[in-house]
Amino acid sequence: SSSSSSSETEGNATKQFVSSLLSWPTRTTLCGSLDISSVGEKVSLCGWVDKQRDMGGICFADVRDHSGLVQIIGAAEGIHANQAKIDEILSSLRSECVVKVVGVVRERNNKNKNIKTGEVEVEVESIEVLNVVSKSLPFSISESEKAGNAEKSSEEVRLKNRVLDLRRPKMLKNLRRRHEAIRQMRKVLEEEFDFMEIETPVLSRPTPEGARDYLVPARTASAGSCYALPQSPQLFKQMLMVSGCDRYYQVARCFRDEDLRADRQPEFTQLDVEMSFTDADGIMNVAERVFLEASGMHKKVQQPFRRMTYAEAMEKYGSDKPDLRFDLEMTTLNDVLKDTEFPPFKSALETSRSSVKVLVVDDSQAGKNKISNAKLKPKGEIFEDAVNAGSASGVFFCRVAEDGKTLEGAKGLVEGLAKCAEEIIAKSTAPPGSLLLFVAGKTKVVNTALDKVRHKCASVLNLIDPKAHAVLWVTDFPMFEYNEDEERFEACHHPFTAPNTEDYEKNPDDLTEARAIAYDLVYNGVEIGGGSLRIYRRDVQEKVFKAIGMSTEEAEDKFGYLLEAFQYGAPPHGGFAIGVDRLVMLLCGAKSIRDVIAFPKTTTGQCLLTRAPGEATTEQLAELNIRRID
Repeated sequence: SSSSSSSETEGNATKQFVSSLLSWPTRTTLCGSLDISSVGEKVSLCGWVDKQRDMGGICFADVRDHSGLVQIIGAAEGIHANQAKIDEILSSLRSECVVKVVGVVRERNNKNKNIKTGEVEVEVESIEVLNVVSKSLPFSISESEKAGNAEKSSEEVRLKNRVLDLRRPKMLKNLRRRHEAIRQMRKVLEEEFDFMEIETPVLSRPTPEGARDYLVPARTASAGSCYALPQSPQLFKQMLMVSGCDRYYQVARCFRDEDLRADRQPEFTQLDVEMSFTDADGIMNVAERVFLEASGMHKKVQQPFRRMTYAEAMEKYGSDKPDLRFDLEMTTLNDVLKDTEFPPFKSALETSRSSVKVLVVDDSQAGKNKISNAKLKPKGEIFEDAVNAGSASGVFFCRVAEDGKTLEGAKGLVEGLAKCAEEIIAKSTAPPGSLLLFVAGKTKVVNTALDKVRHKCASVLNLIDPKAHAVLWVTDFPMFEYNEDEERFEACHHPFTAPNTEDYEKNPDDLTEARAIAYDLVYNGVEIGGGSLRIYRRDVQEKVFKAIGMSTEEAEDKFGYLLEAFQYGAPPHGGFAIGVDRLVMLLCGAKSIRDVIAFPKTTTGQCLLTRAPGEATTEQLAELNIRRID
């Protein structure tokens, strides 16, 4: 292409100044560290040319390294004996050439308030071109150039050229923020709470619970034997507590073979923590300190964090990770509507595990942002959000009349609810003029749909303060949730979570209705971590396995080593984990965790840079006793 040949021509113009020998120069100063106090200093800089400008015979360039950029400029004619050579090199420089510059810092005449080095520049005494760009750049690295900026390129192009993408200041800043967060996590755990970092195996055995395992065929074992990459270090960290390690942590790599999305990767990083001889409050205190220091919010968010039970979160917000930066609450109306004749609601309430809920949206003072009927009718964005979340009938809507006692809206709905209108308004505490949004159906679907609708309404009404920090614990999760498709109970968190003591005491032989001593940490509507107190006795653990339909033989085969460890005096213990990728994504304001991971995978699990996964040869597969089936 013409742009490619142009770039290569420009690269060749600069290439004449590159030495035929490799060199490894050193620097005295980082580009981004220079300021007005540096004036008069002689400095050596190394970095990339961010951009170059020729202003009527005087050449300027910005040189960039990981710390920032600074302007360099040729000296006035005759100052240096080699000035003509310097000017020739400066004139030939193109974006992303690698250079070493030696010069004196001086105050700029035309200061640039947009960059931290904008008061100074470096007058070049010598310049060495270390390397050039010999291929056309797929996008601009410089953040000062609008055209060809990487943000306008497709993510596929960025991931394929990840080496260049990471060179961009914004991406380097994300990686620096990630490093700082992990550094602070380690500092808090070690210096404040005396934790010990311990590595656990990456090659372990497959387990039947949770997401699909990544399997690694074991060449030296019997045919068909496989290791599994860890979904978390859960069992190993519990056994470390049995070992007496007392306080363990690890910045752990975890692997799950599941469907991907913007905030999920096949391999991810979590801060993994376990501790003995403490209660839930003690564990949550450690987690709060870690979060506050890692996020830098210790002056903005107070301890202890707000707590809300799972039951309250689901009732009021339809989600176990509610975003509390804005209000908007929902209410279950099953009791109020038990005698309703309105067909969609009547039908829903005659079905098991079903509900009718209402979301109250007081937009009476919203002016031009008031939610229009067009958004709520079929094909409207709010209606369609409910449908996409599983609600076959979308949303039903009406408004509270100014008398505060009756409803206004579609005739069928208003007449169908007329007898219980006052009760609906009272129970949902809906003020006059407010919008009522109803969803009916299976309770799980109703909650999911109204949660989606709640967020859409908040967006339309501009209720979300981008500077707000809403942090809370959601507690008292159910031990189990019922899988409608498989008609069986599954562990809500994982099967090693301890049951609530009161619930266990009431019915120790049937834990299917018990609550768990589990807690999730939620930040601005995103679950960033969670944990629980653990079972530490074999008899209780076996009851949990029984509740999820696991036979004694299967439990012994899969988890015999853990059950045996419990028989050697296991201490009471518990822990938590924080998702590093997800937390850093939120702290950086990134749209995807792929923007805070150095070399991420796509939503199809591929690395576009290295073209992984790759195809194994027939010989490699034969060594593993694997045969390809076409």
